[in-house]
Order: sequence, then structure tokens, then C-alpha cells
Amino acid sequence: MKLKLHLLSSRCWFQAHSHTRTLRVLKKLKSSYEIFSTRGKMSRILEIDGSVLEGGGQILRISVSLSAILGVPIRVTNIRAGRPKPGLAAQHLKGIQLVGEMCQARMNGAHIGSTEIEFIPGKLKGGRYFADTKTAGSISLLLQVALPCALMAPEPVTLELKGGTNAAMAPQIDYMDKIFRPALRKFGADFSVEIIKRGYYPRGGGHVRINISPVKQLQPVNLMERGTVDSITAWSFVSGSVNIAVAQRMAAAARRALAGAAAVEGNCFREDRHVARDDGFAILLMAYTSTGCVLGTDGLGARNVDPDELGCKAAEELKEVLDAGACVDSHAQDQLVVYMCLAAGASAARLGAVTLHTRTAVHVAQLLANVQFDIIADGEQNILKCNGIGIVNHEACVE
Repeated sequence: MKLKLHLLSSRCWFQAHSHTRTLRVLKKLKSSYEIFSTRGKMSRILEIDGSVLEGGGQILRISVSLSAILGVPIRVTNIRAGRPKPGLAAQHLKGIQLVGEMCQARMNGAHIGSTEIEFIPGKLKGGRYFADTKTAGSISLLLQVALPCALMAPEPVTLELKGGTNAAMAPQIDYMDKIFRPALRKFGADFSVEIIKRGYYPRGGGHVRINISPVKQLQPVNLMERGTVDSITAWSFVSGSVNIAVAQRMAAAARRALAGAAAVEGNCFREDRHVARDDGFAILLMAYTSTGCVLGTDGLGARNVDPDELGCKAAEELKEVLDAGACVDSHAQDQLVVYMCLAAGASAARLGAVTLHTRTAVHVAQLLANVQFDIIADGEQNILKCNGIGIVNHEACVE
């Protein structure tokens, strides 16, 4: 049967065929494919509705990442169906093409405006990869889709990513480096960030180099005890012709709004002109706890944006996270889902309010990997739990 041959040839199963747990996952996946087949779908492709829940780029990022890692071919339909401009935008397309190159995938429908794609993954490989949105499309979102795949590649990966380092509607690259990266380390993985050139919204033009070493297996995490907030750091920076007083105003506003939460250490600076020539300003707030949690928020300046209001808003968002007693902030919680899904064993994380992006990531992970996530209400908090499939990267060159 073609279905059986395809499943047995998937990269995931070559990596972990000797492990009992993975064989159980294989059996579940085979069952899922048979269900799709009985409904008249193509038995070799798992169909994913891109309009459900968040209904945007999040579904694409999670689907393509897990497809490449697990070796499961997918068809994503109704892409961004509810958006003012449905279909693939430049940022989404570049993310898909980037992962497609990393896993030597065959793709159909990968073009601007497409509302349906097929992604048939091959084998992941290491090396140097380039992706340029040619807009202010978020570099952080390109990193989100490629990072899990790079960790499961056989050799180290270098990503040369161009676009917006500080873009609207996405975490800034500084957030990924200073806040998300410590969370990823708890899974036993890491990456490095080199900002070669900043690119602010709406112009873009930024360039970031990411170096990633593969891992044999991701460790489960237990992010359940927040502890006390030891300190808060405010990075407030400007570039181009923007006066340094703007950075000082943002930091001062954040410090006033966070009075009583913890001591706030301000770091106001102007970016080197070789790194950031365009006018721009932004703030990043980082809270460090006694149990090793790092939580944060950021704010991006723009024309007609008041620096005091920007600093105050970022601080209020952080204060909301801290008051909730969460161990993971709202920007990181959805990103953890892929790693919890792939890790070897039971993971748990204490969250505040569960975001729609997180519910979307959980939906796709359960569909593609047949794992079970549980979201358990605990007063004003929520606990996210998952027993990961324990994917093993047998070919990883780990020092």
C-alpha cells in the first residue's frame, strides 16, 4: 500500500524506528491518514484548514515546521481566508521556501496570493540558508518557522535573514535573543544572534545572522514555579537622527509604570550608525525571576507615536504578566508548543491568559504529531501540559 510505504520512508521514522514510543506515534499517524482516506482525501497528504482559530501565518509556520521534521506531507487550504488580503504574503512565502530548501521539499502553490499550498518534505540538511522578504516582513517570524527544523538537521545551520528586525505585529529580534532564547535553553537547545543591520518598520532592510547547532533530542521542561521577580531591565534605544532623549523618555515612563514591581535598571543608547542608519526607536523590557524565568515585552516606535506612551504601554503589558504569576509571557507561550510536542517526555508551563496563537499552535501540533495537549485552568492562571513524542535526531553532529 502506498500509504504504508510513504509513512515508513518519512524522515521521522528513520530517525526513531527503534523506539517503542515513536512506533506508537507511527501507528497513530497511520490511523489518522486512513481516516482522511475514508473521507475521500488523498491518503498521502494531511489536509489542514488554514482559516481556523488564528487563521493567519501561525498555522502556516507550525504546519510547515512539523511537516519538515516529522516527514509528513501536508496541504494547507484557505490560507489567511479571513484577512483583508487573503493568501500568502511575502513574509509567509519566504518562510515556506526557506524550510522547503532546508528539507529539499517539493511544493505546489508557493506564490504570492496563493490560498492553498502542498508541502512534500524530503530530508533535512545543514548548511547556510538565505531568506529575504524584500519588505519589512519580520525576521523573527522567519526564525520561528526555521529554528525547530535547524535543531533537527544533521549538521549546524546558519540562517542569513533579511527583512524587519523591528517590525509591527511580531516580536522584535531583540526579544527572540534576550527573552525567548533563555526559554529554549531549558529544552537543551540554543542559537546565536548577530544583528548586522537593523531594519525598522515600514522600510525594513535589516540583516540578521543566526547560528544553530543541532540537538540529539529536546528535553522536556517544567516551567511551573515563577518565584519572585529579582530585577527588571529596560533596553531603550534609538537610531538615525532620533534624539537620545526619546530613549530616556521611554525608559523613564516604563520605570514609573513598574514602580513597586521590582527595581528597574535602565539602559538607554543609540545604535551604531553602521548597524542602524534609518530613524527608529524601540524598547525591550526583561524581568528576571528567582527560578530562572525570563519574561518580557517590547514596544516599537513609529511616526506620531509618543515615547512616553510607548514605554508606559510596554511596562503595563509586563506588569500584567507579572501580576498573573505566569512563568511564560504571552509572546513566548505559542512558540513553546512545537518544542513541547517534540521533547522526550512530559512538559508543563504555567501561563496567564492563553492566547489565540497558542490555541492555534496546539491545534496544529495535535493534528500533525498526534500528541495530546491539555490546558488546565488554575485560578487566573492556566497550565499547558504535553507528553512529547521524543523525536531523536540520530544523525546530529553534536560536539
